[in-house]
Amino acid sequence: MKHASTTTTATAPTVTPALAFDGVSKRYSAAGAASTTALDDVSFTVPRAAIVGVIGASGAGKSTVFRCAAALERPDAGAIRLAGCDLGAVSGPALRELRKRVGLVFQQLHLAPSRTAQENIALPLELAGASRDFVASRTRELLGWVGLLDRAGSYPKNLSGGQRQRIAIARALAASPDLLLCDEPSSALDPATTRAVTDLLLRVRNELGVAVMIITHEMTVARSICDRVVALEAGRVVDDGPADEVLATRSRGGEPSRASGDLRPRREDVQPHGQDDALEVPSWMVSRH
Repeated sequence: MKHASTTTTATAPTVTPALAFDGVSKRYSAAGAASTTALDDVSFTVPRAAIVGVIGASGAGKSTVFRCAAALERPDAGAIRLAGCDLGAVSGPALRELRKRVGLVFQQLHLAPSRTAQENIALPLELAGASRDFVASRTRELLGWVGLLDRAGSYPKNLSGGQRQRIAIARALAASPDLLLCDEPSSALDPATTRAVTDLLLRVRNELGVAVMIITHEMTVARSICDRVVALEAGRVVDDGPADEVLATRSRGGEPSRASGDLRPRREDVQPHGQDDALEVPSWMVSRH
């Protein structure tokens, strides 16, 4: 008697994304005014070791995505998961531990003007209680990695915009995060400097295996380095997929400006990365409690 043969198909293990938004909504309200919906049922993922661009016109909800991903804001509905951990389910010390897994590069950089380049990179390590020897070694390693070892003792006011951006990226990488969040990393930079910064972000993905989420108006940036693109309009996801497909689809759909760079802010809307913008880092980044 013949027995029926059975074939066992191996199931590939599920890889948890570096970041996942699942039905996230966020509303803001002011006294005497109607509430505003910043995010409406937003869902997307940032795969591990991938660069994902979040694009959209001003007011589309990009900044709210950044703040929620950084746990600077809590959503009103939905869940945000960092490496599978629900940010909304933790608080206090547990939330601070999760935040250590995320590196932040703000649009205005927030480099401390009274600290040298090396001291700015050292800040998150010092706050984490790392030893002096480790801080010195790690900061020099990162300065070399971003090509600024010779500017270790320079203050932000003596650095170019591109150099300040590289120092901000190095600081965000100091604690070896799993995810790097960048808010408009190329704004107010000339094309050559923009290319240097985007090349550095590609190295973050390729050499360090760190996932990157970029908030950007620059469609040339999205096209040149992003693996995937999430397009927002009025707080909703209207496109999500491989970068070349999303940009091409939206162009064919009668919105060529979204693929050609017209989403970039006007020059008068862009704040320069100057010394006046090098404010102290946000309080949550320097809190020990």
